[in-house]
Order: sequence, then C-alpha cells, then structure tokens
Amino acid sequence: MSADPEETKSRAALSSCSVGLRECLEATRAGHELTFEQGLLLATAADADLEALVSFADTLRHEAVGDAITYVVNRNINFTNVCFVGCSFCGFGKGSGALDAYSLSVDEVVRKAREAWDTGATEVCIQGGLPRDLDGFFYRDILRAIKRAIPAMHVHAFSPMEISYGVDKTATPLRDYLQMMKDEGLGSIPGTAAEILDDRVRRELSPNKLPVARWVEIITAAHELGIPSTSTMMYGHVEEPADWVRHILLLRSIQKRTGGFTEFVPLGFIHENTRLFKHGGARPGARREEHLRVHALARVLLHGAIKNIQVSWVKLGFETSLACLKAGANDFSGTLMEENISKAAGATFGEYVSPQDFRRMIRSIARVPAERTTTYKLRHLYDSHEGPAAPAQPQLNLVQSGAHVSYAEGAY
Repeated sequence: MSADPEETKSRAALSSCSVGLRECLEATRAGHELTFEQGLLLATAADADLEALVSFADTLRHEAVGDAITYVVNRNINFTNVCFVGCSFCGFGKGSGALDAYSLSVDEVVRKAREAWDTGATEVCIQGGLPRDLDGFFYRDILRAIKRAIPAMHVHAFSPMEISYGVDKTATPLRDYLQMMKDEGLGSIPGTAAEILDDRVRRELSPNKLPVARWVEIITAAHELGIPSTSTMMYGHVEEPADWVRHILLLRSIQKRTGGFTEFVPLGFIHENTRLFKHGGARPGARREEHLRVHALARVLLHGAIKNIQVSWVKLGFETSLACLKAGANDFSGTLMEENISKAAGATFGEYVSPQDFRRMIRSIARVPAERTTTYKLRHLYDSHEGPAAPAQPQLNLVQSGAHVSYAEGAY
C-alpha cells in the first residue's frame, strides 16, 4: 500500500528541521495544545524550520478539512466612511465634513443587498465607520429592512466596536442589545476590531478602540446567544511574533469555552495611506515569508479548535493567497462585489472576484473548489471540471492581483 503523499511530505520536512521545532510539531500531532513558549518557537521559524512548519500545517489542513478550498458569494457593504475613532492604521475613515465622506440610507443598503442576491450572493457583510450623530437603532433598522426584503439573505454584520457603539447609543444592556439584533435577523458578526488583542499594542494603533476585555466580552456574549462570529488578527505593523502567539492563544481559549468562531482570518497590514506608517511607527507590512509563517502558525496553534483558516485576497493578492492556501489555509474568502476598500487607497478598479475565477485559481494548485455558506455549510462541491451553472455575475472589474489596498473593515 503506497504512503499518503501528504504524510510523506510532512515527514520529510520534519526530518530536516531543528529538534525544538520537531518536538513542537510532534506534540501537535499527538493531540497536545502548544504552550506560549512553543508557539513562539513556531512564530520565529526561518529557513528549513519555516519550510517544515508550512509543510506540517498543510498536512494538518488536509487532515482537518480535506482538499476543498471554499469561498462564499457575498457583497461587502460599507454604509459610511464617516468615523471619529481615528485609527492610525486605517485609510478608510473620514471626518464628517470631508469632501469624499458618504453615508448610505437604509434603502440604499437594501438596494445593494438586493443587487447582491440577484447576482447569486448568499451573504452581505455590513460594516461602517462610527459617525458621532449615528442613530442608536440604525443598525437594527438595517437588519429589519434587509430581512423583510430578502428573508433568505444571511446578514454578517457589525463588528464588536459597532456593537459596543450601539449599546452605548441605545443605553441597552449588551446581551439585550445582541438578542434584539439576533431577533431582527443578525446571522453572524465579523470578528474585526481585534487588530492585536493586547492593550499595549492597541493603544499605539488606536487609543479610542475597544480594550481587549470589552472585545472578548462582546464576542463571548454573542457566541453564548447563538450568534457565531469570525476571528481576525492584523499583523505586519508594530507588533512582534510574541503578540501573534498571545492573540491566537486567546482566541483558542475563547473557542474552547464557546465554540462560536467559524474561522480565523489573518489580515496583513497594508501601509500605504496610513498615519501609522507615514509617521514612522510601523514597518511596511509583512513580507511573503511572514504571511506564510502567520497562516501556518494559526493552523498549528488552532488545531482542534478552529478548523477554517481564511486568506484575505484583498490584503495578500492572488499569488500570495495561493501560497498561504498551501501553508495551512483552506478558505479563499468571498467575492465581495464592492469597491470601497480599494477606493480608500486611490484604486480605480473594482473589488470583485467571480466564482469562476476562484474555481480556476483553486484548481491551479490541484485543490477542489467549493462554494459555502457563511457558516461553512457546502452549497456546491466542484469536484469535476465544472459543476452547476453559476448565475450571471455583475459587471464589475476584477481586482488586480498586484494591487495594494489600505486596511479597512472588510467581509471577514
């Protein structure tokens, strides 16, 4: 009987790495949760050790989720770019008096959601800036209007920062506010506004952002009420590898308590058009090796806790995304059908990838394309050359693979 090629590849990589790294990976293989010290060893792997980490993470991915690479057909709707928070890493937020400031009405948000539904989307991701004059029930009204117009649309909306703002604006207890949002049709929430879950780093990135304890409180409450969420981490700025490990281990501990995270999404920092970089406070994003290291690290540290590791093609571009999909990741994110994040960096092309292009890229690395729902139920597995006919797609330009976009809240 021939050996499993994934297992053979993993054994070969392990044989060429350092003893310390090999012991960490073998502990994971034996079902042990790695400690902070072991995670830090992985987070600083280089050369042969990095190759072994990447290969091992890919083998873990194969064991955990198989060879399918999933994607979701969705639209990202940023309903306003007006924001008072002033995050130093964001090129998206504007003052209320800025010439390029905008705010969509509830009807305009519903129109965009309807367009998405009519072109095959099963999800809309809705987030925005925090205007000072926001009506406290605006988030609820968006949910109510979308679910009345399109009952079957999954609404993935409102980061913990926005949830906290809604709680403050309405003077409603957190759990009551979340229950109201769930009752009005909130299907899941993006685990954004996380950046790095360390208050020292967060003060440098954005002193006005939620403290770690509040982010954890909101995410945990949502999970306990049956509202799942994603989880994210922004890297490549002022943080250190130790911060990655602490962040991921905190997510692992939350997942062990609640089971509410659907996926983990590493978000590479895009430095152009950000105060954080222009004022000399950050490095210019992550290098290719760092992207591989973070995605592989996540697969290993979250093994047995969070099954799905997503690449952000908006942040990585296609070539690096495909490399990370061979380094432990298994999800290609969504089609997005929106342009706001790219425009924040001055781009003139649309931000959209068609399902057909996802499938073509997935097949280029000998994996199996699969369309999923927000919560990772498979809708179509394209294990032959092509499966069910896809609906007509909107006329948007494809994002350029070499494009750089500034960090803003996306469909994560």
